[in-house]
Amino acid sequence: MPFDTSYHGELGDHFVLLSSRHPTNVYIDRPAMLALIGDVAGLDVLDVGCGAGFYSAAMAGRGARVTGIDGSEALLRHAEEAANPGTDQAAENPATFLHHDLEQPLPFADASFDLAVMALVYHHLYNRRQLLAELRRVLRPGARLLVSTTHPAGEQRWLGGSYYEGGRVDAPVGERFRINFERMTVERFVNELLDGGFVLERLLEPRPDEALRAVDPVEFERLDGRANVLTVAMRSPASES
Repeated sequence: MPFDTSYHGELGDHFVLLSSRHPTNVYIDRPAMLALIGDVAGLDVLDVGCGAGFYSAAMAGRGARVTGIDGSEALLRHAEEAANPGTDQAAENPATFLHHDLEQPLPFADASFDLAVMALVYHHLYNRRQLLAELRRVLRPGARLLVSTTHPAGEQRWLGGSYYEGGRVDAPVGERFRINFERMTVERFVNELLDGGFVLERLLEPRPDEALRAVDPVEFERLDGRANVLTVAMRSPASES
């Protein structure tokens, strides 16, 4: 039985704080993914592993009907606060959140969504093949799947070892916590998505947003010279054969 890799309890609270201010999240992953998301007004969107709700809130603010799922009740509480703060806009375009283990089949009908977003989640999962098959099932023909992951080159800087070795790791996050994920090469990451039946439209190795330069020019220069995040835009087939 796979281990539970959701960010529960104090780890979830720590992650919310970290992801709200860490340059990789705020100035690299988020701008790149939001640019790919684009105009989603009127679309049905699934936020897979929605975490603290940053993307759900942004997409609801752009007029999407958002469903966020995550295995952590702690993170879902934060997501509710972020995406549904009680404003008029939130009332018009509410985000719905569901506690769900991503290692299990998705609890949605076939062809329910126009877009699925999975930010910095994929490498944590064990049963990725099943999840991709489930995403194919719940996405409408021609719908998009946007996925980001930590860049393998960045993981190698952080953890050392061979770039090609792969395998599960328990990595430290701060002094108190550890997170579990699978190291994989760019080749393996992309080919898993292709083998899952999706078509690759675009692959990005995003650099930090220029806004970071004004906030912390030293950190901007440090991050601008290395690969930190890998992002892909995929599309489900226009029709099933």
